[in-house]
Amino acid sequence: MTKLEQYYNKFHEEHRLETRHGIVEFSTTLKYILKCAEELACAEKSVLQANQEVPRKLKIADIGAGTGRYSVELCHRGFDVTAVELVPHNLEILRDKHENIKTWKGDARDLHFLDDEAFDITLLFGPLYHLHGEENKLKALSEAKRITKKGGNILVAYVMDDYSVITYCFKEHNLEEVLKKGGLTQDFHTICTKDDLYDYVRISDIDVLNKKADLERIKIISADGPADYMRRELNEMSDAEFDAFLKYHHANCERPELLGAGSHTVDILRKS
Repeated sequence: MTKLEQYYNKFHEEHRLETRHGIVEFSTTLKYILKCAEELACAEKSVLQANQEVPRKLKIADIGAGTGRYSVELCHRGFDVTAVELVPHNLEILRDKHENIKTWKGDARDLHFLDDEAFDITLLFGPLYHLHGEENKLKALSEAKRITKKGGNILVAYVMDDYSVITYCFKEHNLEEVLKKGGLTQDFHTICTKDDLYDYVRISDIDVLNKKADLERIKIISADGPADYMRRELNEMSDAEFDAFLKYHHANCERPELLGAGSHTVDILRKS
């Protein structure tokens, strides 16, 4: 059993997205998935009406689907969903949830079982957290690009470097330990090894990946903004206060000056 499998056998990803800080991330990300789907559907509808053809369900690939939080929600909303997950424990939970989701056990770097240009939208919400190094990340992006239709969207989630430094090194007082093992550059970029579960990035790192993968950015958002820093405060809010916080975050999640410090970003790309 790999370290990743051991981690997700114990870690309750489903519960994380149901906490208040997780709700911020999930609701924000879902909003942008649906926005992409709406724009693609509108564009296709114009073509279909001109040819007097019947609209079809948009096809979404959820690569690194975990226990299926996004897959199930999107299936309930009427999309044709295919989910790919590496960890058997997660896949079992996902398969128990919804029989209409097509599921595969697989690695984001090798999706040979999925056809070229088969999907309108491809989600990579997890693989690039755990794939170390540019080469592995580019393999996953290349496969996502291959299976996505021309003009379709690829949404990629990343865990951010500054968040890890601020929380683990400073907030949790692990700076000395990290420095001893050579885990930071002079300008405080994390240096991750294959033994580390996560590989953290900056916006500049993401920009390099997009250029090498030849993918066009539509926009990039902070999926959770300050929510991960505010777990206790979010839990103490009244329902009205929390609703207001969600509105605040949804209104500001695209602001460039707020992107890098949050826990997660979602890069929204187009295959040209």
